[in-house]
Amino acid sequence: MDWLPAITRLGGDHLVAAVAWNDLETRYAEPHRRYHDLRHVTAVAHDSGDLAVAFGLGARQRAIVAVASWAHDVVYDARPGDDERASAAWTRDELTNAGVPAADITRAEELILATIEHSAPGEDLLATALLDADLAILGAKPEVYEEYAAGVRAEYSIYSDEDWRAGRVAVLENLLARPRLYRSDIARARWESKARENLANELTRWRDADPHHR
Repeated sequence: MDWLPAITRLGGDHLVAAVAWNDLETRYAEPHRRYHDLRHVTAVAHDSGDLAVAFGLGARQRAIVAVASWAHDVVYDARPGDDERASAAWTRDELTNAGVPAADITRAEELILATIEHSAPGEDLLATALLDADLAILGAKPEVYEEYAAGVRAEYSIYSDEDWRAGRVAVLENLLARPRLYRSDIARARWESKARENLANELTRWRDADPHHR
């Protein structure tokens, strides 16, 4: 579901939502973004929408998932935690301006904040739709995954290759150690196998590039 239909589904003002969309588009076009751009959130919105339908969520719930998907990286300065909280605050302000009911605003905020640790109660299907979709890139074709990995590295260009390699290896090892990367069986069937293959291949590349690795 696109941004404007989602806001109007929640009872928000179409014109106010359109102004917010212009700001959102401008933010996702910022030059320092190499992965967390409009292409990324478009993919997340599409995949989370598919999952929300597959989960049998109602139209209002799907609209909340869509809003959270479009806005979850609207503030992005490569500051984990701070970015998500700022994105949630932006969402609250814009939805409040549009006249969306407070309960729906709070729910959208909760979903965005769940992306900080990528965790939420197991029964939370709205969060599952967003979180699984946000990680769908891990299960992409190898060339698409490599483009993603290079984009994230570029976004963290302030770090030296050595520091980045150490941090990235830790992230990859943590992901591969999880019993499951995706919360839903549907997402696991779609992406889990390829995601583990992509993660393992990247980990091997970073280890091979480490002069201290044996």
